[in-house]
Amino acid sequence: MSFTIIEEGLYTTIQDLGRNHRSQGFSVAGPMDRHAMQLANLLVGNHESEAVIEMSFMGPTIQFERDALIAITGADMSANIEKKNVERYRPIFVRKGDTLQFRSAKKGTYCYLAISGGIASPTILGSKSTILRANIDHMISRPLRNGDTIPLHYEDIPKKKYNWYVTPSIKNYIGARSQVIRYIRGPQHDWLDSEVFTNRAWKISTQSNRIGYRLQGEPLKRKVTDELLTEATSFGAIQVPPNGLPIVLMADAQPTGGYPKIGQVIEVDLPKLSQLSLSGTLYFQEVSIHEAVDLWHQHQRIFQSLKYFIHEKYK
Repeated sequence: MSFTIIEEGLYTTIQDLGRNHRSQGFSVAGPMDRHAMQLANLLVGNHESEAVIEMSFMGPTIQFERDALIAITGADMSANIEKKNVERYRPIFVRKGDTLQFRSAKKGTYCYLAISGGIASPTILGSKSTILRANIDHMISRPLRNGDTIPLHYEDIPKKKYNWYVTPSIKNYIGARSQVIRYIRGPQHDWLDSEVFTNRAWKISTQSNRIGYRLQGEPLKRKVTDELLTEATSFGAIQVPPNGLPIVLMADAQPTGGYPKIGQVIEVDLPKLSQLSLSGTLYFQEVSIHEAVDLWHQHQRIFQSLKYFIHEKYK
């Protein structure tokens, strides 16, 4: 049981929650928008950590070789099944032989497709996430291409109409042209001109990708010119290279880096940052660690409420 890529998208990969082997030199990988990815899984009855298809900028065309229950979350890529438009953030029944087509993103950047039962691709270092630059002759080491057949775990799907959805407000952060991105101070915060950092608008460069978002604006001046030993990094770390223009490390970022880190984007704002369109505008706002933790707990309460609602629907 599987589905086949008929027309490849611009950059389509398999992603789960990533691998935990940074100490061995591997990127975590995983979704750019963790919230949308987990919600897609819940909407089809999967565990929230199951592997999904992540699409960026322009999605693929897919043909299903069996009946399936799917959900689409994240960016709006004008998805249609057999030329009939389908909605995001709800379970959708797909029949054997149906073609699911995605187009260019109208709102947001990253779109997620979850399939009931999950993707049966190989696990490497505890994860099914695409591991780029690996010397492996398999689609897990590259974006998906025309003709790729992705195996699925078998799941018996009731042939009925799933006429429920989650509240539309859950996707309000997707498609904004401007966002306030909150951060906590990094270890080298005082090495740089933090006033310019927080009082200026920044643009996302078109040279950005899953490794890092390069920002354009007024370069930050260094107050301390000491050399820095290589340190651990993470998704959301804000590094400042010698040209003074920050780079926010994203899901595929390297596990270590030698540039000063002015800050760390708080976890609840990583989806907002990921879904900003290229050339989108962002402003940084500093918060304390306690505020960041409180915001995370608020997010978790909302997510657990959604999870309970969806589980009740499947009962």
